[in-house]
Amino acid sequence: MSTRPEILFPLFGSLTKLDGIGPKTAQNFEGLGVEKPRDLLFTLPYAGIDRQLRSSIRGLVPPATITVEVTVQGHKPNRQKGRPYRVVVSDNEDSFQLVFFHARGDYLQKLFPTGQRRVVSGKLEVFDSIAQMVHPEHVLPVDKADEIPAFEPVYPLTAGVTQKVMWKATRSVLERTAELQEWIDPSLKAQQRWPDWHLAITSGHAPQSASNVLPTDKSRERLAYDELMAHQLTLALARATARRAKGRASVATGALQKKVLAALRYDPTGAQTRAIGEIVGDLREPVRMNRLLQGDVGSGKTLVAIMALLAVVEAGGQGVLMAPTEILARQHLEGLRPLAESAGVVLEILTGRDKGAERAKKLVALDAGDIQILVGTHAVFQKGVEFKDLRLAVIDEQHRFGVAQRMQLGAKGEAVDVLVMTATPIPRSLALAQYGDMDVSILDEKPPGRTPVQTALVSTDRLDEVVEKLRKAVADGKQAYWVCPLVEESEVMDMTAAEERFKHLRAALGEGVVGLVHGQMPLAEKDEAMAKFVAGETPVLVATTVIEVGVNVPNASIMMIERAESFGLAQLHQLRGRVGRGAEASTCLMLYQNPLTETGRRRLEILRETEDGFRISEEDLAIRGAGDVIGTAQSGLPRFRIADLESQTALMARAQKDARKLLHDDPSLETERGQAARVLLWLMEQDKAIRLISVG
Repeated sequence: MSTRPEILFPLFGSLTKLDGIGPKTAQNFEGLGVEKPRDLLFTLPYAGIDRQLRSSIRGLVPPATITVEVTVQGHKPNRQKGRPYRVVVSDNEDSFQLVFFHARGDYLQKLFPTGQRRVVSGKLEVFDSIAQMVHPEHVLPVDKADEIPAFEPVYPLTAGVTQKVMWKATRSVLERTAELQEWIDPSLKAQQRWPDWHLAITSGHAPQSASNVLPTDKSRERLAYDELMAHQLTLALARATARRAKGRASVATGALQKKVLAALRYDPTGAQTRAIGEIVGDLREPVRMNRLLQGDVGSGKTLVAIMALLAVVEAGGQGVLMAPTEILARQHLEGLRPLAESAGVVLEILTGRDKGAERAKKLVALDAGDIQILVGTHAVFQKGVEFKDLRLAVIDEQHRFGVAQRMQLGAKGEAVDVLVMTATPIPRSLALAQYGDMDVSILDEKPPGRTPVQTALVSTDRLDEVVEKLRKAVADGKQAYWVCPLVEESEVMDMTAAEERFKHLRAALGEGVVGLVHGQMPLAEKDEAMAKFVAGETPVLVATTVIEVGVNVPNASIMMIERAESFGLAQLHQLRGRVGRGAEASTCLMLYQNPLTETGRRRLEILRETEDGFRISEEDLAIRGAGDVIGTAQSGLPRFRIADLESQTALMARAQKDARKLLHDDPSLETERGQAARVLLWLMEQDKAIRLISVG
């Protein structure tokens, strides 16, 4: 089934086919991200208004919404311009006024004939001790009163789209929506007491009470699961396709790894040993490895990476380690070189800086297999870079490399195994959403020799004191980072802030004491400033967040973060991880500007309480939401309309398990349930997945 099933055609037509939507309104709907009937179907109400018919307004505490049957007592037109027109009405026990601005008298006389009964619904308020309802939302003859829903759904709106338009259009979509075959495992559905899909989507648009608009409502929960299931099926299909792609078995002998372990001054942690075991196990299999190594700041990913690379060298192949920037590639080189030397393995670096004869020499050696491990930036992707036998690609800091680049690298060798490393602890639900196609190894222990970092919060009012303390620390031979605030996401403004702070500190601490790096500097200058700091020639380095990832200066023991409240939690945690790398007791000072918001304070206090990156990331997710934690634009995170990644982690994990099991039992989705799952993929616009099945 590589074309959309006919049963779904009405949901993918034009919006203008729906009641009450003309070309202009259809255009307005784009503000809600609604382009076709299907999008509208999955735009559920977020609240509701109780419009049950009451006998009287007596006993009601205004302001409140009420629906009541009234008798029209009389009209009070107002001749003065801009004054309201009033209609006096009474229910069984009380009277009040209906108030209209800019309304035509003749129209209101027709709508409310004196002596007749009407049902009105709207917000009752008291003004000058008179009960009144300004512009009732509903006015109907008594025999049509049941047209007002007892609990009226409240939809998200955008310019040019009213609640009435939403109500009419959503009813119209529901009429065009067919019953679909069930894709959920019957035992799960029974256990969770979930309704059929059609009933769930209908009830979603017709809540009966406030509890029906909560994520815990059974219909909503089921619809959220469907979204997550479609997403996880897509990832599971990608994973299955990658696994079917023939891999190569690289059987490690362990000889080189033993040499490195013997040269280490400490024993690997249990987490490191476990991760190395999982990776070496994957490499041994004739299927492609696609594994994510998730480790908190300072959890020892470098050792795991070199062991993985040595495993393929032992099997007669080559490995490559990719970093997003030149600085990081050189840091990896420094970290890996002594380990590679202890194993007698040839390690080289290739970046955009390599030119001419030097570059040509490296390329020849690489092609001949004389370079066994290559460290590099994306320059490794370029044409003309050929390996003799590339078996493993280790990619550092995944979110800087897209899936397309992962595949491009895979094409450099025959069925290259891929290990992706990230130092950003990601909450479980996001890891499942973003990396659900990968197997995951987690480093959750710190290697010996890392000192805990003391974290303190200081207000910027005390800046002079802080600079004075820094002067003393520098006199004692200490090194410090000073990270400048993020200014409205603009690198140019960030640069200005950094340059100002640099001048200020240079004036306070003296010439030659302070260095500067920011994103706008030419690469050579940036590298030179970093090199001087690494060598200990400049004790203080003023920087923008370019130093966030991976920079390793064991002697640096102080981290100052200015306007800490402008950073995300994960970023602050990364920055703090730049210190505490040597034996020296380290400090991280977070300078915040008063007044701090409640959320701002909570975020900074979490950092003061814990150094556990996973706990920090879960808190970050709870505070900011999924899109912000990863940065939705470049995250590749799906935009769910109903499911909520923050509160439905368990549902996501369940969907992943179910998707993998369904594909295991029915790889080409041919069974009755498999065919239903295909319809689900079309419904959720997972066209990529559908292509994977038709290819598969």
